[in-house]
Amino acid sequence: MTQIEPKTADLVAHYAVLTKETMPELARTTHGHWPVRNDHCFQRIVLDAVCGGIWYDHLARPAYKHLTRAQAMRAVSLCTDIIDGTADLNVLNKQSLVWRGKLS
Repeated sequence: MTQIEPKTADLVAHYAVLTKETMPELARTTHGHWPVRNDHCFQRIVLDAVCGGIWYDHLARPAYKHLTRAQAMRAVSLCTDIIDGTADLNVLNKQSLVWRGKLS
């Protein structure tokens, strides 16, 4: 039996739910140690990590309309890793801020 690969649009929609709903809710409840709470912050951190730099230097706006399938897959995977603790949101946030010149 072959596994059906999700469409890019489905991956992007899942990324949107994770960053706009799931992660902010976790930040308000069980993951109070996270450095951010707002959806746009989660999106910044994840997209910067996926792009390896400031996301809007790599993607046209709005980003969700321009993610490739591979980028959308990485975004969903990274969100999942952040949620389960296998990716460190503090480290990812600091790297994002360094790329943006907000931290040295």
